Amino acid sequence: MDRPDAFAADFLQVRQAAKLTKMLNDLIGPPREPGCEQLREQLRSRESKRLYRRRLMLESPQQTHISMAGREYLAFCSNDYLGLANHPQLIAAVCQGARQYGVGAGASHLISGHFSAHHALEEALSRFTGFPRTLLFSTGYMANAGVVTALAGRGDAIFADRLNHASLNDAALVSRAKFCRYPHLDLAALERQLAVSRAKRKLVMTDAVFSMDGDIAPVAGLLALCEKYDAWLMLDDAHGFGVLGPQGRGTASRFDMDSPRIVYMATLGKAAGVFGAFVAARPEVIETLIQHARSYIYTTATPPLLSHALLKSLELIEGEEWRREKLTQLTARLKDELQSLRWKLLPSTTPIQPLMIGDNDEALEISEALRERGILVPAIRPPTVPSGEARLRISLSASHDREDVARLGAVLRDVNKGFR
Repeated sequence: MDRPDAFAADFLQVRQAAKLTKMLNDLIGPPREPGCEQLREQLRSRESKRLYRRRLMLESPQQTHISMAGREYLAFCSNDYLGLANHPQLIAAVCQGARQYGVGAGASHLISGHFSAHHALEEALSRFTGFPRTLLFSTGYMANAGVVTALAGRGDAIFADRLNHASLNDAALVSRAKFCRYPHLDLAALERQLAVSRAKRKLVMTDAVFSMDGDIAPVAGLLALCEKYDAWLMLDDAHGFGVLGPQGRGTASRFDMDSPRIVYMATLGKAAGVFGAFVAARPEVIETLIQHARSYIYTTATPPLLSHALLKSLELIEGEEWRREKLTQLTARLKDELQSLRWKLLPSTTPIQPLMIGDNDEALEISEALRERGILVPAIRPPTVPSGEARLRISLSASHDREDVARLGAVLRDVNKGFR
């Protein structure tokens, strides 16, 4: 047992150490938060440039008339192009899927998280798109990351449209392949890049429908160049699947494209109304992704109840042509409603109808003026779009009606008077 004087000596040492610590703290000041001041300055800078982003919080299902903070709004914000996100048959299918499969997958696809519902959906998507095999991914971002990094690496080259989605660009950078970007839709510039490339493997990748412009890539011309220069063609059809092509089968189907060079990606949380993504291609490509796509291998599978619901969604997409016909009618009506404005719509035939404003502040002011009148249309600013090309992104849904579009047109014409 220690003696009392030993305890006293230890206590004295502790007190002396505490005093020394306090003296040092007084000299140094309060503990600093490493890097936080830099982060705060970056955030203040973004705020001062009016580029700060804030989230909306919905209190209702995703639909054309939504509720936020107790107020009702007419919304032109979502990518729910066919109006399926709140469809009663999909809600019923989710409930049935939960009863049959539970809620979570509980594991990755390659361990024990691949359910019969996942497999059934992959087979249904193959039949629907016309590709030999498909593979489910959790998100479009993860699908693009998986494809690009599995098919391209050191010594290879990636050729990308300058307005491609950020997920394609990020994937190209991570792949460590040479990253070549060509001007938007410029096939001549792309051909010059392909002609001088000495890469072992070449991958051309593009949005099929560009999410902020609404225009469609010249996919037939792109495929012709890929055939000529022995390259893969990756199509990101996140905004075309379900909307374009016969029965909504997508952009590749719209142009009747069938080639072993095509790697087709589409998402299932936009026109399909649910969640997830898939890649469709030749069997060798799909097997390569299963073996090498890290964003597929090292993540938990999506809940099987979602795949069960998506089987019903595919039935609705294929069988209800009126939804796409209505989108065409609404697009024409919108163009008529807005033709007198000082701001002009970009030449888009898709449900994405960007109204070009130019100035960030003006775009925000118009968006806020619409919100005050009960209409939600987002202002899209850099870095999502190039500097000086801020816009309102008007997104149409088959759940909108002619009166909704007429109301938007009337309010925009009224707002327009204040900017003359």
